[in-house]
Amino acid sequence: MVRTKGVRVVEVGQVPLVRIGDLARSAGVSVRAVRYYEQQGLLSAQRSASGQRLYPPEAAERVRFFQDMFAAGLSSRRIAELLPCIDLGHTDAEQRHMLQAERERIRERVTELQSALRRLDQIIEVTATHP
Repeated sequence: MVRTKGVRVVEVGQVPLVRIGDLARSAGVSVRAVRYYEQQGLLSAQRSASGQRLYPPEAAERVRFFQDMFAAGLSSRRIAELLPCIDLGHTDAEQRHMLQAERERIRERVTELQSALRRLDQIIEVTATHP
């Protein structure tokens, strides 16, 4: 076992892998979230001889991607549909349509949030002069 930037790396047949707790810590999520992603088919783990889940170090970036997509309102099913686009680096017409539709939905949500932010700023400005 080797430590790299505070993360314990376990080598399984010359392949560096990290334990679930280290992956969760590195990605800024709970262990429960990592297990959920695995249950949803978004992430897969190898198992050690003792049954511990082991992940490639780059899984942390993928978990952060999941977090971003969940925060944007995508479901785990929709995120699963995005993974081949990422992994293969290309899309078909149906996937492109789905990506564009999600992008437009998120853009509309950003516009709504910006409007709410402006309203809050107005309230803060008015109330700041009347303690």
